[in-house]
Amino acid sequence: MSGLVALVALSALMCAMLRVLAGMRGVAADDLVEQVDRLLPQTQCAQCGHPGCRPYAEAVVARNEAINLCPPGGETVVRELAALLNRPIEAARTSAEAPVRIDESECIGCAVCLKACPVDAIVGAPGKMHTVIADECTGCGLCVAPCPVDCIHLV
Repeated sequence: MSGLVALVALSALMCAMLRVLAGMRGVAADDLVEQVDRLLPQTQCAQCGHPGCRPYAEAVVARNEAINLCPPGGETVVRELAALLNRPIEAARTSAEAPVRIDESECIGCAVCLKACPVDAIVGAPGKMHTVIADECTGCGLCVAPCPVDCIHLV
């Protein structure tokens, strides 16, 4: 009987240890996802192939996804991710799309594009013509569809 009690006690102890270890691993992975997510530019542009920065961060940590898929982040984010994850630095992927241009003769100043741009690369005021700051534009194209007069075009 004492052997059975010892076996049950040992099993309970091992189960408790496994739970603690599993919990520690989950927290560490979640913490790493948070750290990766904080390094990303939070543009939610989906140019990396994921619907946003958080899903990309999860893929980088859980599935060893490439760290160079974020065009808005550029070389800076690649270097920071490489250092955090102890991976080799890879060449940053550039945007597949060119920056957008606004046909100023057609712009009605509705300001819908201002809200759609995740990196604030469009400037203008309601009722006034808008323009794109080319150096800030990531080419994500999120401003194109909301434009009611179709005056925004990928170049």
